[in-house]
Amino acid sequence: MPELTPFLETLPLTTDCPMLTADLPGIGGVLKSQPEDFVVEEIPAYQPCGDGEHLFLWIEKSGVPADQLGRHLATALGITSRELGIAGLKDTHAVTRQFVSVPRRVENRLSAIDTEGIRLLSAMPHQNKLRTGHLRGNRFQVLVREPVGWTPSSDRTDGGVHSASAQAIADRLRQTGVPNYYGSQRFGNKHSTLKLGIKLLTEAGTGSDTKAGKSNRHFLHRLALSATQSWLFNNVLAERLQEGLLDRVLLGDIMQKCESGGLFDVRDVAVEQPRFEARETVITGPMFGPKMKPTLHEPAVREQRVLATAGFTLDSFRRFGQLAEGTRRPLLIWPGDLQVRATDDGLLFEFSLPSGAYATVVLREFMKNDELSGE
Repeated sequence: MPELTPFLETLPLTTDCPMLTADLPGIGGVLKSQPEDFVVEEIPAYQPCGDGEHLFLWIEKSGVPADQLGRHLATALGITSRELGIAGLKDTHAVTRQFVSVPRRVENRLSAIDTEGIRLLSAMPHQNKLRTGHLRGNRFQVLVREPVGWTPSSDRTDGGVHSASAQAIADRLRQTGVPNYYGSQRFGNKHSTLKLGIKLLTEAGTGSDTKAGKSNRHFLHRLALSATQSWLFNNVLAERLQEGLLDRVLLGDIMQKCESGGLFDVRDVAVEQPRFEARETVITGPMFGPKMKPTLHEPAVREQRVLATAGFTLDSFRRFGQLAEGTRRPLLIWPGDLQVRATDDGLLFEFSLPSGAYATVVLREFMKNDELSGE
């Protein structure tokens, strides 16, 4: 595995990317002291219909890795991992609730599911297997312990200085949205996944993981290339934020319709800026790849500059085919129903996010410390 490239050393990674609320003091604090401090509940794209050859299991897990959940369900129910359907992976150090689909023929074995860290909350039939991405988003309930100035005897009426700081940040983010960075967990421990992605894109070979089987190598390469796409996206986003262009529509930008997800290019800024401000649309950034819809004019120059500085071209991704097809991603997200309140244990944050957005990126704007650097 190569050392960090000069580009990786000089451009910001997730923990170094500029914050939108950098002018407001952070609350500090400690995250994920115990799984119950970080509660995630999936918002499904649809509810099971009550009939069909599949069962949608509403599962709660606590402190259990996503892959361990899959292995346990397959073993307990006597099925293969391919027969499981999961919409999205959930945090390990958390209490999470999500749908998992299994064949209905195993209905009489459901009692074998419950363990100390895994509980079956309900089961309902549905006609189709659950597919990756079939979710609207996630709801979060996150406790930040020991914020700056916190004592158990803090005045619960206003929550103290830490609460006032958090409310000021929350007010800002409700208006401006949150930079939609990828969280640092995307890049692997010590950025190992990102390093592999850079190696794949810069070297002529197909990777150095010769000991892994073909299927596993395919998975690792997809993950590594996605990490590289995510890192480049973060840097395009960081540059626009630093230059005050995160809320300014530019000629040639690719916008996404918030309701339908449809993409289109900006041909008249005077028309599109008000639509963006009304939250009908949002500016997107690049997940580089051959199927990505390209920007034009100034946005194209900006995006190509980041790509070129890394030593890549679109052809770098093209040779990997379906492993790195490319797409567009919103530069901003607006947390749904963002609430902050003081409790006896710290500050409790409640909000929802669309699928693919990171709660830790939202919390980073509040905490402004090293607590999230090892996500």
